[in-house]
Amino acid sequence: MTTSRPAPAARAARLAKRVAAGESPLGRARRVGRILRGLAATHPDAHCELDFRTPLELAVATILSAQSTDKLVNQVTPTLFARYPTAQDYAQADRGELEELIHSTGFFRNKANSLIGMGAAVVDKHDGVLPHTLPELVALPGIGRKTANVILGNAFGVPGITVDTHFARLVRRWGWTAEEDPVKIEHAVGELVPKRDWTIVSHQVIFHGRRVCHARRPACGACTLAADCPAFGTGPTEPEQAAALVKGPSRARLLAMVGLPDDTPPAGGADEDVP
Repeated sequence: MTTSRPAPAARAARLAKRVAAGESPLGRARRVGRILRGLAATHPDAHCELDFRTPLELAVATILSAQSTDKLVNQVTPTLFARYPTAQDYAQADRGELEELIHSTGFFRNKANSLIGMGAAVVDKHDGVLPHTLPELVALPGIGRKTANVILGNAFGVPGITVDTHFARLVRRWGWTAEEDPVKIEHAVGELVPKRDWTIVSHQVIFHGRRVCHARRPACGACTLAADCPAFGTGPTEPEQAAALVKGPSRARLLAMVGLPDDTPPAGGADEDVP
């Protein structure tokens, strides 16, 4: 006889109540640890999905990724990088030509301003070499704290937490923090996650947000982290319905991890790679 699955929902309800009432530091630390281990097992392929070869290229790609997708940016950057290999090239770029090259990423006028301004600042203040400290990076046009952490973690090996829309959404759903401000989220999560892991955990969380824990309809019933998620039930909990929401090149492996076959076509329109 088949039975319904009340246990996960009931467990999530108890967990949500405990988190809302004020989870003990020890309880939260243990739950965060389990989620971190689950993320590592679920997304061993997590990495920066922007293509780059140098710190400057990553800075440019990250600026272009604002309100765009990594996939779209990666279609634009090969030509862009070939045309502008140095900071000096961006500083001296013809605005019309640059805007045409980056037009498809959106907000191309503002982004062109940032790229030209960044190039000029790197040349004038750093001898044409992109700096590698947070204060120096955030002083450059077009580079905020999130962009600086992406650059530091992936181009310079300096641990950093990247609080994008996916990261902020998931850590709030997991009850790691209730903060809304990205800087406060970064600091709160930084107290929970070992510093050496900040960069890779950022990638793993973002991977999970793009592939499983979507903004509108998270695939709760096909999530490897469901047991420790107080927001379980935000999306479909029935495994077959949830399976259709799982996205990405590792979809078959992600479904296999929760005992589901890869025989349900992915649902269209899910927010797999929203900005």
